[in-house]
Order: sequence, then structure tokens, then C-alpha cells
Amino acid sequence: MAASFTLGLLQLRANADGGDRLEDGVRAIREAAAQGAQICVLPELFRSPYFCQEMETKHFALAEPIPGPGTRRLGQVAAECGVVVVGSLFERAGVGVYFNTAVVLDADGTLLGKYRKLHIPQDPLYAEKFYFTPGDLPPQVFKTRFGKVGVLVCWDQWYPEVARLLALQGAEVIVYPTAIGSIDSEPAEEHARQLDAWQTVQRGHAIANGVFVAAVNRVGREGGIDFWGHSFAVGPLGEWLVDASQTHAELQIVHCDRDRQAEVRNIWPFFRDRRIDAYAGIDRRFAASNDDEPQG
Repeated sequence: MAASFTLGLLQLRANADGGDRLEDGVRAIREAAAQGAQICVLPELFRSPYFCQEMETKHFALAEPIPGPGTRRLGQVAAECGVVVVGSLFERAGVGVYFNTAVVLDADGTLLGKYRKLHIPQDPLYAEKFYFTPGDLPPQVFKTRFGKVGVLVCWDQWYPEVARLLALQGAEVIVYPTAIGSIDSEPAEEHARQLDAWQTVQRGHAIANGVFVAAVNRVGREGGIDFWGHSFAVGPLGEWLVDASQTHAELQIVHCDRDRQAEVRNIWPFFRDRRIDAYAGIDRRFAASNDDEPQG
């Protein structure tokens, strides 16, 4: 195993014109490969506009089977460039059953598998529960040519439980294809707080698990959302490696040192000190009862 692996974070522009961005993704993968990337990560649902801003059944026509045309094209460019590709697709599992799905193509173009987004949000301009069935596949680590990659998707990034599950399976890096931004009804200071919280919680996953973490977003205005870009990667102690622009599409190349990961885990042995005998109840929705509420 090589001493390091190299990520390519492919921050793409918002899809304001409504076209299919598959070939934009292909071009970005080729550019990343030419700059030395070994594992290329695309944003969430990168082929299409972020259609979840409205609840319209016409958007189900954007979905595709997996394997299907999206995975075939991504597999072709993965094999052509000799890189691993993490793509995010709108999966049609059957009529009336759709998933927000990440796929992993190995460096020879083989479809290693898929992960279906577990946590589905429902917020103003993020009406994902209308479209997506909650994922029915457990979080898993994909053993690619260049490293062990754990894949989660966007809203999953707020949940430490799934990051921990991937770390326990041996993930060296956790990647999050993402589509997140600000809406006009919120003030600018709230936008800043949300962006900071978004990056902070994922830095926490990196620290708590001693892994590299990367999130890849779209950027720019689309409908009622200003996608805030800021695709980023951090090291196993939460140290900043890259933080992309808030205003334009760009490619970030990130070198991940395995020796650094081992060093951090030796100094901060969180896995050694976990009290797995004391965590009963973590699988409950909420532990408190009304009787626990403060009086007065």
C-alpha cells in the first residue's frame, strides 16, 4: 500500500439552465486525473438541477436505474483515466420507489457498489422526502485500488453515528457528495452560522474517528438557493487541507498521508478507550420523557 492517496474534489457550478451535467462531470474527472487525483468525488445529484426545491412528479423522469447510463459513463471515464470515481445519482429502483444514491466506480471502471442516502431532510426548498425513500443499505467501506473509501451523502453529514460505523469498518477517508446552500428568507449572519456549523460538524467526525473527511458541493445560484460551494477536506485531527471558493466552480487536489493518520490515532487512541459496554440506548429515537422536562 502506498504511503498516501490523492483526492480530487470536483466542485461544479449550480445547474441553473436545467441541462444534463453528466459530461461536465466527465470533463472534471479528466482534469482531476491529469492533475494527479486518484479518487474523484462529484457533488450530490450532479447530473441535474437540484429539483427538490419543488414537489413535482415530472422530476421522477430524471431518475435512472443502477447500473444504468450514468454508471456506464462514469465507469468509462474511470477506466480511461485510471481513477476511482464517486458519483451521486437519482436512482429508480422501481415505479414509485426512488433513492438518492452514491455509486463507486473502481479505477478499472468496475461498479464496486452503491450507498443509498439514509437521512432524508424536509425543509424549505429541500423537499427530499417527496422524492427519496430512506436508504435501505447499511453504510459500507469500498475497497478501491487507491484506498478504503466510506461514502455518505449530504444530510448524513450531521450524524456522528454513521461516520463512526464507517471508521469501525476501516475507512481511511469519508466523502460526502453534497448539495447545500442558503435561502433568501434567512439573514446573512444566519447563513454564516450555518456554513460554519456544516464544516465544524464534519471536522468533528474526522477528529473523533481519526480519518480524512471531504465534502463536495455545487456552487452558485439555482432557483431559490445560493449553493455556497466551500467544498473542503480535513485531516484526521480536523486540520484544514483545502477549502474551495464560495463563488465559482473549481477543482481541489488533496494529498492524504497514511502515516499522518496512524500518528494521530496513536496519540489520540479514541478507539482504545471507547466504552462499548456503556452505550446502550444509542439505538433509541429519544431517551428522555416528558417527566424529564424542567418545571417552572
